[in-house]
Amino acid sequence: MFKRILIANRGEIACRIIRTARRLGIETVAVYSEADRDALHVAMADSAVPIGPAAASESYLAVEKIVDACKRSGAEAVHPGYGFLSEQPAFPRALAKARVVFVGPNAKAIAAMGDKVAAKKAAAAAGVSTVPGHLGIIADAVQAQKIAAEIGYPVMIKSAAGGGGKGMRVAHAPAEVAEGFARARSEAKGAFGDERVFLEKFIRNPRHIEIQVLGDKHGNVIHLGERECSVQRRNQKIVEEAPSPLIDVATRRKMGAQAVALAKAVGYDSAGTVEFVVGQDKAFYFLEMNTRLQVEHPVTELVTGIDLVEQMIRGAAGEKLVLGQSDIRLDGWALETRIYAEDPYRNFLPSTGRLVRYRPPAEARKGALTVRNDTGVREGDEIPIHYDPMIAKLVTHAPTREAAVAGQAEALDAFVIDGIRHNIAFLATLMQHPRFRAGDLSTAFIAEEFPDGFRPAPAPVGGTAQNMAAVAAAVDHVLGERKRRISGQNPVRLVTRERRRVVRLGATEMALDIKREGDVLAISFVVEAQGQCHHVLSDWRPGEPVWLGTYDGQAIAVQVRPVLNGFDLFHRGIELTAHVYTEREAAAARLMPAKAVTDSGKAVRCPMPGLVVSIAVAEGQEVKAGEPLAVIEAMKMENVLRAERDGLVQSIKAKPGDSLAVDAVILEFA
Repeated sequence: MFKRILIANRGEIACRIIRTARRLGIETVAVYSEADRDALHVAMADSAVPIGPAAASESYLAVEKIVDACKRSGAEAVHPGYGFLSEQPAFPRALAKARVVFVGPNAKAIAAMGDKVAAKKAAAAAGVSTVPGHLGIIADAVQAQKIAAEIGYPVMIKSAAGGGGKGMRVAHAPAEVAEGFARARSEAKGAFGDERVFLEKFIRNPRHIEIQVLGDKHGNVIHLGERECSVQRRNQKIVEEAPSPLIDVATRRKMGAQAVALAKAVGYDSAGTVEFVVGQDKAFYFLEMNTRLQVEHPVTELVTGIDLVEQMIRGAAGEKLVLGQSDIRLDGWALETRIYAEDPYRNFLPSTGRLVRYRPPAEARKGALTVRNDTGVREGDEIPIHYDPMIAKLVTHAPTREAAVAGQAEALDAFVIDGIRHNIAFLATLMQHPRFRAGDLSTAFIAEEFPDGFRPAPAPVGGTAQNMAAVAAAVDHVLGERKRRISGQNPVRLVTRERRRVVRLGATEMALDIKREGDVLAISFVVEAQGQCHHVLSDWRPGEPVWLGTYDGQAIAVQVRPVLNGFDLFHRGIELTAHVYTEREAAAARLMPAKAVTDSGKAVRCPMPGLVVSIAVAEGQEVKAGEPLAVIEAMKMENVLRAERDGLVQSIKAKPGDSLAVDAVILEFA
């Protein structure tokens, strides 16, 4: 077994690998760019080596710098994590020359499966079902449009060298092919250093399901069941689960057999994933093979009890698999959500800045529920613009899918992040969505259910409204009790608190009575003069960001942030301000004028911190609604800004190559 391993990655996956290596008694070496000097993975590792500037191309993608770091640190092996160099066959070859072991598949298998065009040809030769398409490399947009017409719309434009949603576009018409071709090539070159793309038929209403395979250096290959990864946005996975709510035992056996056959055909000898596009009728077609550890590997680990990172390390050290296919059992259900630094209310554009507050739910096993949080950040860290925007992966495991979803919803309620925008509200909303809860999924799920983008949830009604109102009143009552205990108050005239409170949730008001019965707050809602008494119990203390307690014996978690005369609350995807008043204060508050929302003007502003890739218009040019205005790159993704309405460009304030802050003016309309 190795004594020292270098992790050629950053963020949560580097921290994840360090945890397993530490358990195995293996020393770890981190590498870091200038932007990651104070990162968590650097602090966790036994030692760390700087490898260059913030740009990935000059640090994490620089093979010679990683090899040099191995020599300087005395590392015997390198784990690549995912992304960056993990699927570049030149990397393990360079390591082999330096007599350093690559913790992953052999270079030949990476080359065979890492190139998506070659992979489809290899899959077809191995008898694996494949999606109809053009397996050659596309030279230009004109050829792409011609091929698309032959295949039939819609088509998928995909990078030949990588995945993860980078260099991937769906086109429904010739104009979309031309634009998507340019964007896909540019993204692919920036993410993988390879601008080659190809086309294939886009199957409507498909599901994205993948099989985890595991091999060793002795020719043994097994599969560990499937993962459902259909909930995606812009071809980027957001929610993953194992097993799939669609797949039955017979289909799992067939898909697993094909995945193993393909792996054996290319001499695969590590952890890898064979991805399939699956119809609602369970017909499946090979999509691609990822020759690395997947982002969503924790759900497989929780349902099988197998540490995939450990298996990769043992396999790289030459150990044989001690597991056979008959040893694999799927126990319960696991669900993973990806916490991203992005603004769901602004079309999920990336968000950067400092994590002023970062308080994930506690990792624990509570009864039959397991909560796991794989992260690479801590409170006070900076989210840089240079890398992927994922902050953490929140995973729950329970005996049933329903219990895993419920546990995930509760854990999301308790996940506190301040300082940047994030997608927790969106994920929490997904957990409440009837179609998601029913397991009726497809890769078009988000586009179909949120066609106009994600909007703030409406004011709560019924039981949810009562829950949130009760928590607001309870917090206000505890704060009031604390104030009464402040020393030095005038003892002559005691301050008494009225029992009646009015809680305003948006435009809705709820009247209630509150009193303490020992450790329990008894809250009576006044509904049409008929009191309904409820009991609230919590050991919440002032300053804690999450109110954890019970409402009539049912556990709930609500995020609480104080504001003037009330609190900002977050629960089950609902974000709102709850004002707590006495009846007299409520009467006065009703007379206060509402603050008017100001017009944003005629300026087109940068929606996130980013780099200007191109400006598509000129001063004095007339544009139509929907036409592209500029392309902004942030966190390895290119974002096209389009005109919201017809207009005349009056002035342009930015140029290609400019680094812009959020809301910086790009251009102005007359």
